[in-house]
Amino acid sequence: MEVVSVLQYLDNKSILVIGAAGFLANIFVEKILRVAPNVKKLYLLLRASKEKSATQRFNDEVLGKDLYRVVKEKYGSNLNQLTSEKITVVNGDICLEDLGLQDSDLAHEMIDQVDAIINLAATTKFDERYDIAFGINTLGALNVLNFAKRCGKVKICVHVSTAYVCGEKSGLIMETPYRMGETLNGTTGLDINHEKKLLEEKLDQLRATGASPETITQAMRDLGLTRAKMYGWPNTYVFTKAMGEMMVGAKRENISLVLLRPSIITSTFKEPFPGWTEGIRTIDSLAVGYGKGKLTCFLADLNAVSDVVPADMVVNSLLVSIAAQAGKQKEIIYHVGSSHRNPLKNEIFPRVAYRYFSTKPWINKEGNPVHVRNIEVLNSMASFHRYMTIHYLLSLKGLELANVVLCKLLDKKFRDANRKINFVFRLVDLYRPYLFFTGIFDDTNTEKLQRMLPKTGAETEMFYFDPKVINWDDYFVNIHIPGLVKYVFK
Repeated sequence: MEVVSVLQYLDNKSILVIGAAGFLANIFVEKILRVAPNVKKLYLLLRASKEKSATQRFNDEVLGKDLYRVVKEKYGSNLNQLTSEKITVVNGDICLEDLGLQDSDLAHEMIDQVDAIINLAATTKFDERYDIAFGINTLGALNVLNFAKRCGKVKICVHVSTAYVCGEKSGLIMETPYRMGETLNGTTGLDINHEKKLLEEKLDQLRATGASPETITQAMRDLGLTRAKMYGWPNTYVFTKAMGEMMVGAKRENISLVLLRPSIITSTFKEPFPGWTEGIRTIDSLAVGYGKGKLTCFLADLNAVSDVVPADMVVNSLLVSIAAQAGKQKEIIYHVGSSHRNPLKNEIFPRVAYRYFSTKPWINKEGNPVHVRNIEVLNSMASFHRYMTIHYLLSLKGLELANVVLCKLLDKKFRDANRKINFVFRLVDLYRPYLFFTGIFDDTNTEKLQRMLPKTGAETEMFYFDPKVINWDDYFVNIHIPGLVKYVFK
């Protein structure tokens, strides 16, 4: 088995990081600054707003985070010198050709100097507007690849996708590519150029009729979900990510391409410290709702497996994949998750949530502890609908049930309750594929990647990503939920 040294690879290399303000990208940049100060340059592509420059965004949204406290402790007053030497912030936009680069001198410098490109940019909202998701997740992937082709020294391009491009498949899901036009339900006719034309025509039509911004947003969301489901994907996010994979796979030519497919990404396991997270990510909404006393039921198949992987393990696998595949001139896919080697059953979630919040209740803004009870578990959509209907009717306390139909158009309380229940049903419909997911992600390629690290020494400890070392009860009770409470609860 080939042995690779990540530190040796990073020595004197220049790396372009796309989507540098994102969760994973932050952890990636922090790791390199902390363990590989001999890297030559990190070019960080950020999209600047009118109010803030790209450099301001880097200082506020990257270096300003608690994530960087270990780096700050390590380098002290020398950190500013290190970042000024090693980091160049680039104002750009992957939705545009040539990444929307305005500074031609900087663009030429990158084309001459960059050795590796890491695309971590994505919009992960399940029901994102189709034009936005398509622009970032699909066309953006191609724009990054086309820029890589212009860079004379580039030996590796990493495209970070998601394991859930598989849709709602069950059984063992292999590390295999999706070819251009392939669909999950066998429906023919998926043409990415046609999808682009379709969404542009829809936008033009809406604007021509004077539709409000709210109407346009809702119409573009509905279009994305409709197109996704037409071809077998459950939502706009995974549909546009799958098309992005198709684009880079078909157009890569002789570029070495890594498609990294992480599963559900959670807070850091060890580095730079346990429990770092930001934002409410997929399963975290359940913990937040429960801890705040707002979640009264848990909907899932308790015997099914959720595939969860800490963010630092994803970043470590990414770094090892760069060193392992640079210059190989092939495409390879890595599933980065836990369901194959350390499966996590859904039954753990209500248990660990109660264990944590019953002993360490969240203190609300009034200064009162929020007391939680064992949560009611619903194991089917039918039971969920029954549960919500009962609570819906109970919310109409002031109305005689016999008069509900007559009063519904007049009674504000009824209309408010109706809006709330429709919102909940929409959310559950979006999350349903993951609450009842029965697939297991094969990680044969990732396991081989793991074995490429030296069996002993600093790099074995430094670039860990074996999910078998995780004790899930301990991770959630002592690392992940405390991290959520510290960094996410408001």
